[in-house]
Amino acid sequence: MRPIRGPRRRRARRTRFGVAVVAAAIVVAGLALRTADPSALLQLRNLAFDEYQRLSPRTPDPDVPVRVVAIDEASLAELGQWPWPRTVIAEIVGQLRDAGAAAVAVDLAFSETDRADPRSALTSLPDGPARRELLASLGDTSSDRRLADDLATMPAVLGLILTNETGGGPVPVKSGFASAGDPPEPYLPAFTGVTAPIAPLRDAAAGLGAMNWIPDRDQIVRKVPLLFDVRDAVVPSLAAEALRVAQGASTIVVRASNASGQTAFGARSGINAVKIGAVAIETDARGAVRVHYRASDPSRFLSAADVLAGRIDPDAVAGRIVLIGATAPGLLDLRATPIDPAVPGVEIHAQLLEHVLSGARLVHPDWASGLEIVAFVALAILIATATGLLPVRFSVGLGLVVICAWIAASWVAFSRAGLLLDPTFPALGAAAVLFATTGYVGIREERDRRQIRSAFGRYVAPGLVEELVRDPEKLKLGGEIKEMTILFTDMRGFTTVSEGMDAERLTAFVNAFLTPLTDSVLAHRGTIDKYIGDAVMAFWNAPLDDPDHARNACRAALAMLEAIAAFNRRDHGHPPIAIGIGLNTGECCVGNLGSDRRFDYSVIGDDVNIASRLEGQTKAYGVPIIIGERTAAAVPDLALVEFDRVRVKGKKRPISLFGLFGDADHAGDPAFLAIRAAMDTLTDAYRAGRFDDAAAALDRLEQADDGRFATIVALYRERLLIHGGSPAPEGWTGVHDLETK
Repeated sequence: MRPIRGPRRRRARRTRFGVAVVAAAIVVAGLALRTADPSALLQLRNLAFDEYQRLSPRTPDPDVPVRVVAIDEASLAELGQWPWPRTVIAEIVGQLRDAGAAAVAVDLAFSETDRADPRSALTSLPDGPARRELLASLGDTSSDRRLADDLATMPAVLGLILTNETGGGPVPVKSGFASAGDPPEPYLPAFTGVTAPIAPLRDAAAGLGAMNWIPDRDQIVRKVPLLFDVRDAVVPSLAAEALRVAQGASTIVVRASNASGQTAFGARSGINAVKIGAVAIETDARGAVRVHYRASDPSRFLSAADVLAGRIDPDAVAGRIVLIGATAPGLLDLRATPIDPAVPGVEIHAQLLEHVLSGARLVHPDWASGLEIVAFVALAILIATATGLLPVRFSVGLGLVVICAWIAASWVAFSRAGLLLDPTFPALGAAAVLFATTGYVGIREERDRRQIRSAFGRYVAPGLVEELVRDPEKLKLGGEIKEMTILFTDMRGFTTVSEGMDAERLTAFVNAFLTPLTDSVLAHRGTIDKYIGDAVMAFWNAPLDDPDHARNACRAALAMLEAIAAFNRRDHGHPPIAIGIGLNTGECCVGNLGSDRRFDYSVIGDDVNIASRLEGQTKAYGVPIIIGERTAAAVPDLALVEFDRVRVKGKKRPISLFGLFGDADHAGDPAFLAIRAAMDTLTDAYRAGRFDDAAAALDRLEQADDGRFATIVALYRERLLIHGGSPAPEGWTGVHDLETK
């Protein structure tokens, strides 16, 4: 047994070593990719975390002190089209104040004076007594002043619009800021300009916050920044400012890397958390919160019309942060979230506040990236070890189990602890190791069977070999009817060429002759049926389907002529040889044909016999390739010439004979076109019985011919000598009956 076990052990060691090399290469490539962290990996992580949120959205808490006053379709229908006069906004703010709202944040831009104010309309009129009288009747209070007075009576926050325009005055900020650790400004989303509310409103508001969004590349709002940097000034978001004002806090505290208690080891890793009043909020390195969204629920909104009319329960507002914003689709303030394709922008502010105040947590901590890399390496080692020791089916099963285990661990971390552990990179990297290593083992196993396949493939088409390997049940008698193209080729003057050769030399010569012909067939998706001495039979469209079988057969025939020309250029010690090729397309029976003891994969049928007859007629017509009607119909762009219509022996239906002289490029050659035109005129006149016209066309053909049609010209000369000067016999069709097979 030692002589047997020794080679097996050596093969096993080589296999395990190869598996280790493959796994190590993938691990190194994976680590390099993870270090670069291209946008494709980020998008995969986002898609996975989005799916987690869809599977487990945040549970709504009715006690969370956040409400939205919606400028919805019902309010627009009751109060009129947008924009409303600011006196309406002032009345809504007053109603919320009277109901005891802790803070009101208005998600609307008030960067221009109220155009609905009658005073604004009167200022555009020419000056005169009537204009002054109307202005005096309106009093001194504008709608903007009315809104400013109401805002000044309660904790109110107005929105800023951050831009990337240069210039502008000072950045209006009403909150104080303090930081611990590294300066936070370099990590915050940066803008260069700001569009603020008009001065009366800006001065009256207790807070000012940015309304901006920063969606991901797919326009989904996953993270909401709490802070922004505008020309080195820190500006809070609308939600962050509302939270500060509602608590009566004066300062927002930012904690960054290298602060007390933060072990960044001197590295500048960004922001860790933001504290607003008594609320500490974990953030990413840029001061943004990844919101754990709940499904959008319009029933949780308060309609602006109901607030204005006093139709709400004061307990729904008392002690809560109330945001006023547009929710009607026509106002176009819609955003996409991981859960909903379109929600009002004001709801994202509200969901951020709900996320923070409900104690929800959705973070990717600093150590998570390291854990993901360790998980990838550990899974790769485990899978590579299993692949090297276990059969492929078991190692694949084990690999899939451990990959699923990591995905399950990521899900548990999300659903139980609010931790974002990337399921995609470790799982996909481990899957790459699994399939690469098992593929390597499969290749090694296939190599052991290669000798058998190689020997079998010498006699049967390679496609059939693979079909038989996959399904041994196909080794039985029987076949199928399908359209195929059949090729026969034979050497001209074999007897003369072989004279004087002994058996060994003759065998070498025939093998050297058949090899390029075989290569031409196989290179164009054909199957060798058999060798008949110096002849070759091949077919197309079996065992594997080939929709372009007629064209591939024609290309193979032209390649055979080129191969024989190259064969003749070599010194074989004998005169140049020539071949004739017949091609025909038709319905044939193909399959394993023979007896119970011995059978071959072959093809039979009338169209096979016709292909053989066409090859035989190449000698009679002096052309190297003759193809049948159906073959010609499938390749009309090739260089074809129809030169006769015949009735083969034993058949009643006549067929047209076409010579194949080149590819599509040759078909456009002017000299060839002249020959084909003369040949078409000749055959049309001959079949119509107009022998004088046929003789004239024959003269033109002879003048245009480059020597390839000499035999055909001679044949038609002989026929016209017989029929010339006499009218065509009754029932004349011009069909020539072949006397030989």
